[in-house]
Amino acid sequence: MGQASTSSAARRSSATRTGSSTASTPLAVSRLRPAYQQVADQLRELILNGSLTSGDRLPPEADLGGNFGVSRSTVREALRVLASQGLVKTVRGTTGGTFVADVEPDQVSDYLETSIGLMSGSDALTLGDILEAREMLEVRAAGLAAKRREPRHVEALRAAIEREKHSRGRSVKFREHRHFHGIIIEATGNGLLTVMTEPVFRVLQSQFLSPGVPPEFWVQVDHEHETIVDRIDAGDSEGASEAMQAHLSRIRDAYHNV
Repeated sequence: MGQASTSSAARRSSATRTGSSTASTPLAVSRLRPAYQQVADQLRELILNGSLTSGDRLPPEADLGGNFGVSRSTVREALRVLASQGLVKTVRGTTGGTFVADVEPDQVSDYLETSIGLMSGSDALTLGDILEAREMLEVRAAGLAAKRREPRHVEALRAAIEREKHSRGRSVKFREHRHFHGIIIEATGNGLLTVMTEPVFRVLQSQFLSPGVPPEFWVQVDHEHETIVDRIDAGDSEGASEAMQAHLSRIRDAYHNV
């Protein structure tokens, strides 16, 4: 009898310890997002998948609230989130309402610049990451430009080099340098490349360009640009890519962490 009582007590004690251990172990669940964020997420998905397109008018706030089972204030907060991302716009007046916005390339580029600028220099996005991404985009772009360029692109590139040679001052020289690279991107005929590369140029200029770049550095840049243009003008895709890779690798020293 005594042994049975002891064994039973031991089992109860073991069960208690097991239950306590289970209760203290966090469950593998996802934290619920605020209601307004869930509404914004679903509306954003409808816009991105094409269910709602540019110019479409969203239902009134009361109707949206009924659809989602939330208050009008929650809907308004969700719409403010989408407006801050440039996805919707509100028009006042009798014919007004909230509409899906027409997204312009400049808006996307500005948003990317802000985001990259805020992340840059941290462990999440180092200077090396930015320079590497630039090389991945521009080396291939130079090859495409050699295949797709028109005479006007070559003329614009040579004119840009002449302006580079006669420009003075760090900021002016970098602006001309950036303009040269922008023409190459334009010559690819791929509009998305412009949206992706322009923010990278601007972040590199504003946050990482070394103030102590010597004059001979820019002289070498001019020579390298001339080589790139010659390869593009000749339709030499491989040569243009190689010249761009050599150029971007060398100018890495012009950038540094602030």
